[in-house]
Amino acid sequence: MHPKMKLLRCSEPRKLVSNCEPTLISNIGRIFAGHWCTPEADVFKELALRKGVPEENIIIENKSTNSGENVLFSYKILKEMELIPKSIILVQKPYMLRRTYATFMKQWPGDDLDALKVMTTCQPIEWQDYPNKDTGSADDVIKIMLQDLEKIDAYPAKGFQIHQDIPDDVWTAYDKLCKFVNKY
Repeated sequence: MHPKMKLLRCSEPRKLVSNCEPTLISNIGRIFAGHWCTPEADVFKELALRKGVPEENIIIENKSTNSGENVLFSYKILKEMELIPKSIILVQKPYMLRRTYATFMKQWPGDDLDALKVMTTCQPIEWQDYPNKDTGSADDVIKIMLQDLEKIDAYPAKGFQIHQDIPDDVWTAYDKLCKFVNKY
């Protein structure tokens, strides 16, 4: 086991800055928003290589079809390599941090979850800079954010993730945004 192993469930390739520690690039294997012809993990591997991360330090999980599988398949790869980490950094889009954490905490099959240090992070980015040719229009991003909140609310009952309280003001904002995007 490598004590400095980094597990990145990565949707923000700019976060791949490690140049010496083993790094698992783990993404849902499907193509990102129809923009790429290659699974996200493979795209991010190439970006990591260009940033100077040695190929022998990159481990790929690109077979999953959802976030829960992503966690399970990543764990399986790490266990087979005897690389179960003591700390994990989950890197994700800003609006998916809570759901990523909740899914990870429910799906990680390791016995030592209480001892595991789990952190989330994202690229600091202002809202007006987020919609672009890769992420979609502002309406696209808002719809994805709304769907993500719905999943945070519904998925604990389905056993997909841990429960998280959602404040009333978040639901108020949700209702307003639903009315806004449904105008189109």
